[in-house]
Parts: sequence; C-alpha cells; structure tokens
Amino acid sequence: MAKMTKSQLMGALAESTGLSKKDAAMFVEKLVALAYKEVKSSGEFVLPGLGKLVKVHRPARMGRNPATGASIQIAAKTVVKFRVAKAAKDAVL
Repeated sequence: MAKMTKSQLMGALAESTGLSKKDAAMFVEKLVALAYKEVKSSGEFVLPGLGKLVKVHRPARMGRNPATGASIQIAAKTVVKFRVAKAAKDAVL
C-alpha cells in the first residue's frame, strides 16, 4: 500500500469536511505554523487524540564513529519529538 501524498491528504480532508481543497490546505498550513510557534515558545504542542510535539534537551555523550571505530564526543542539543497519544495507539494497533 502506497503512502498518502500531500494532495491526496488535502483532497480527503476537503471531501470529509465539505471545505474546498484550497481551504483544507490553508487550514493544515496554519495548524503546522501554530504547532511550530507553540513548540518553540512553550516546549510542547498537543493535538488531542493524536499526540504531542515536545522539545527535549539531549545531554552531551560519548559516541563511536562507525567507519573508524574511534570514540567521539557528541555535543548536547535540543530536538523535537512526537509522542503518540494512547488513544491513537489503541486505534491503530
């Protein structure tokens, strides 16, 4: 089974909500922009029933270069993770 493309997603949203494809695309773009803004400012963004985007700090650690086997220091950094809601896990699995 093939993955759903962006245009297929917009078409499915438009059909199920009664909106035009253009309005559905604009809604998704605004939702994504809001999610980015909220994660950047408050550290998390919740999509009820689906999950949440969370900003997480990774501490510095020792790693290994797989090509040479040499130990290297990996710097600390901040990453964004998506945590799936229990309702979504139950519905899919």
